[in-house]
Amino acid sequence: MRIDVVTIFPDYFAPLDVSLIGKARAGGLLDVRLHDLRDFTHDRHHTVDDTPAGGGAGMVMRPEPWGEAFDRLLGEAPPTSTGDVTADRADPGTRAACDAGAGRSGTEPAGPVIVFPSPAGHLFTQRTAHRLAARERLVFGCGRYEGIDQRVYEEAARHAPVELLSLGDYVLNGGEVAVLAMLEAIVRLVPGVVGNPESLVEESHEDGLLEAPVYTKPSTWRGLSVPPVLLSGDHARVDAWRRQQQRERTGRVRPDLLRVTLPASPARECGPSSVAANAANAASGVGQAPPERAVPAARFGRPPQTL
Repeated sequence: MRIDVVTIFPDYFAPLDVSLIGKARAGGLLDVRLHDLRDFTHDRHHTVDDTPAGGGAGMVMRPEPWGEAFDRLLGEAPPTSTGDVTADRADPGTRAACDAGAGRSGTEPAGPVIVFPSPAGHLFTQRTAHRLAARERLVFGCGRYEGIDQRVYEEAARHAPVELLSLGDYVLNGGEVAVLAMLEAIVRLVPGVVGNPESLVEESHEDGLLEAPVYTKPSTWRGLSVPPVLLSGDHARVDAWRRQQQRERTGRVRPDLLRVTLPASPARECGPSSVAANAANAASGVGQAPPERAVPAARFGRPPQTL
């Protein structure tokens, strides 16, 4: 898998040289390339931002450096047929309906996908990580300040699918932290990165539930004991106990995961739409998340008290 990251802070990604991701890079499983957005500027100050059109606080990232960056990174990519700016369909039922309606097998197409972390995007989930892990190339754009000029998304979508994804309902100073988190979730799913693939199956969110509590040796520590069932050697009982613990923990901590709801209009999620429609949706917040999830309209860098 090839991963490109466009950012004004390349040094932020030093953690990609350590742990499992670092080993995967050294072993040739991952080709990670960092690109400094300021390298695509032409003024003496390497300016990447300017005041927002229409007025307002903060600064907005200019489109020209982004355009040149994507021209270089995606110049070899053929134009897409629709030019849509899309987002993740978090609900599996909707994705299945989309695939069936479009006659797709569920196998992701070849070619790059461009991902922008954004608090106005769809929620990044474990399903998203699995889907993106199947792609041959991912290109991440790290926004800063009040965000990136909307035209950048529309222009980039002429070369490859564009997805705006959010880690949650909060605001970060920039997209670098979000990209690191997404990469950690995505890359560990690439075959060969994690030594024991079975360890990826029994995890939180893999089957829609949180993971059961885990224990190790010693069997008793400071008056606290490992549940006897885990020491019984009865694998059927152990599996049943873990499943029960998953349901109980999920119901207590994340009851929302137990409610499976479909968006009101799957056709709206699946059907083709124009770049203009996507731009209008992004600006108004319409169609940016499933109905059960509220998304703040803030951009990166806006103080939390303004939400």
